[in-house]
Amino acid sequence: MNPSSPLSPPPVRWRRPVLVGSLIALVAWGVSRADGREVWAWIEALGPWAAPVFALVYAVASAAMIPGTVLTLAAGAKWGPLEGLLYVIVGSNLGANLAFGIGRFAARAWVARLVARHPRFAAVEAAVAADGWKIVALLRLSPVFPFNVLNYALSLTAIRWRDYASATLVGMLPGTVLYVYLGSLVGMAARPHGRSPLEWGILALGLAATVAVTAVVTRAARRALDGRLDARA
Repeated sequence: MNPSSPLSPPPVRWRRPVLVGSLIALVAWGVSRADGREVWAWIEALGPWAAPVFALVYAVASAAMIPGTVLTLAAGAKWGPLEGLLYVIVGSNLGANLAFGIGRFAARAWVARLVARHPRFAAVEAAVAADGWKIVALLRLSPVFPFNVLNYALSLTAIRWRDYASATLVGMLPGTVLYVYLGSLVGMAARPHGRSPLEWGILALGLAATVAVTAVVTRAARRALDGRLDARA
């Protein structure tokens, strides 16, 4: 049958986004209804599959706008500062890109209603159009907009997906390092045997340095971002 014939059914382009969105909503509903300790116990029981499943759970939770702070701390406590950081980076960036794709291709009207609650987003949109990568990186470094809202909000802008993904990866790194490191200290405190006071002192100094660097970077990013947004407002 000729694809252009009047008898041919129109192409169906909404099925895949709807199916993906429904699956995410279902999994997110299950995660939100379950007790956090039960979810974590289930992940730990998976053995070698625990890390990839953790990253997927983190991604779905992020796309469902469930805060990931507890998961970030838990990753540091379980896997330590380096391995935990790797898994959180994978999960958070998967979630950020998943939300971006949903917002851009499947739920633009809903995202438009969501960002309407943030009056400064018009200035963000204009700034991203002018200097996309830098603005997205500054937004990630500065807590002007909630992380999960920003994932969807940026899908309405003209930024290219690859620029969004790379700027998100770079911009989220300082805050992620801080929370994973803090979680790793919590995990070490729960298993204190075998560490000398000197080791604890070095760990405490490392935390203080991480907090200081993150605070300086965040403050500088916020000043730079405020200046750009005020210019575009």
